[in-house]
Amino acid sequence: MTADHKPVRAASLSDATLQRFAKEVAKYPADQAQSAVMACLSIVQQEQGHVSLEAEKAIADYLGMAPIAVHEVTTFYNMYNQQPVGKFKLNVCTNLPCLLRDGGKALAHLEHKLGVKMGGTTADGMFTLQQSECLGACADSPVMLVNDRHMCSFMSDEKLDQLVDGLRASGGQA
Repeated sequence: MTADHKPVRAASLSDATLQRFAKEVAKYPADQAQSAVMACLSIVQQEQGHVSLEAEKAIADYLGMAPIAVHEVTTFYNMYNQQPVGKFKLNVCTNLPCLLRDGGKALAHLEHKLGVKMGGTTADGMFTLQQSECLGACADSPVMLVNDRHMCSFMSDEKLDQLVDGLRASGGQA
């Protein structure tokens, strides 16, 4: 923010994005605009599908932050995509409790079903498969998160197949 409290124009951000940023920044005291960094990252990801280094720089300029500070937030949290991902991002928990309850088996099953290794995206751009740390549902493992929003529990091979087949049949509509 500049001294007169007008946001700096960030080159890669649309007017609609800047309006959404302004709504988030308004939730905090004027001298704490940086508190909106996570919301701004989420907005960019919703609109662009991922958070590029250019977008991080634009957010930093808008909020009056060092670009490295924004990058630290982007890289710390699993929910921010630093590269383009498929329409459906499937995060399988591979933390120790889930591994002990077939989380690794679920990941391997999805790798086979989708024809990609962990971290990869299917050729049709429909699915990106990732591992994640604890999703906080150890008793329900194996667990996974779809598009950072929908938790799936007790994911047997059959339930994994139903999930993937259902998402594929939806034509990419979440």
